[in-house]
Amino acid sequence: MVSVQQWTGREASALRAALRMSTRAFAGHLGVALRTVAKWESLGTETQPRPDTQAILDTALCRADTAAHARFEALLFPERKAARPADYETWTEDIERAVVCVSRQDFPFASTLLNRWLGGHDPHELDEKGLYLYGRSLVLLGDVQRDQGAILGPLSARQSYLSARGMFTELDIPRRLAQIELSLAVVQEMSGQLDASARRYEQLAADERLSRRDRARARLWIGTALSKEGNNAYATTVMATATREFEELGEPEDWSVAHQKLALAHRGAGNLTQALHYIDIARTTGTVDSPMQRVRLDTAYGHILLSDAATRNDGLSVLDEAAQVARQYGLSHQLRSIEGIRKGQQG
Repeated sequence: MVSVQQWTGREASALRAALRMSTRAFAGHLGVALRTVAKWESLGTETQPRPDTQAILDTALCRADTAAHARFEALLFPERKAARPADYETWTEDIERAVVCVSRQDFPFASTLLNRWLGGHDPHELDEKGLYLYGRSLVLLGDVQRDQGAILGPLSARQSYLSARGMFTELDIPRRLAQIELSLAVVQEMSGQLDASARRYEQLAADERLSRRDRARARLWIGTALSKEGNNAYATTVMATATREFEELGEPEDWSVAHQKLALAHRGAGNLTQALHYIDIARTTGTVDSPMQRVRLDTAYGHILLSDAATRNDGLSVLDEAAQVARQYGLSHQLRSIEGIRKGQQG
């Protein structure tokens, strides 16, 4: 996204127009006098806001949504043209590269790949193909934000997913819409809305717009939310059903992840023998060795070990290693989970 090194009246006026605010509304938005905004409008590049106002404008630009950023750049650089069909192949390639980066938790480069397109185009000026690519880019940006723990607020996974949902609604692509609804349910769960997320997962587990794999994932996540609420007995039943579906579908990684979640549900129910059995399956059958999956597996394993006084020190050691990897890759949500487990044991 475009940034401003030195604000003048021209850039400030462009930001007001990009936010689609009147001069009075913009002054109120920034907390400056109306005459200050009027001065920017009339003098343009001949006037520069004071340093403290420069910082205020920086913040206002940072908090603007993606569409406003696109309008702001278009106003500052009118010579830049909207995406042409010839650009779409490159855009598609960058999306594919971003998918790989997200899977490896290379969040900075994934963000760079996505923002070079999101920041450079106004979605209202794109044709259907461009709008589809814009929506896919927003979903991926939401995945980056989610995995980094930025789940709520103006610059968050939830906001990116909602923006993408609007685009796929306009394009009338039911499968993409359902996938976004599934991602929004994950955000609900991560933000602590366990009952609401479990109900949404249950609806999506029967949603024919989704593939069989996505419906099975929704069913598995019903169990995750229920387990976090303490309803471990029913959670294990739901998770076992999802596990069988992954086996029928030939999805080894999802099958392995399901065993990890089953292990945690059994730990919550106080059945440590079964918990160790399932976590051992998860640790020995996983096919994806990404930092995220290593942290999740080690966090689950450490949590189980910590539940038994005889293996408590081993559990703390495993959690320490998981926390180190989480810090290295910016996995804030996982790091908070690890800290929560430690505090729970101390309490």
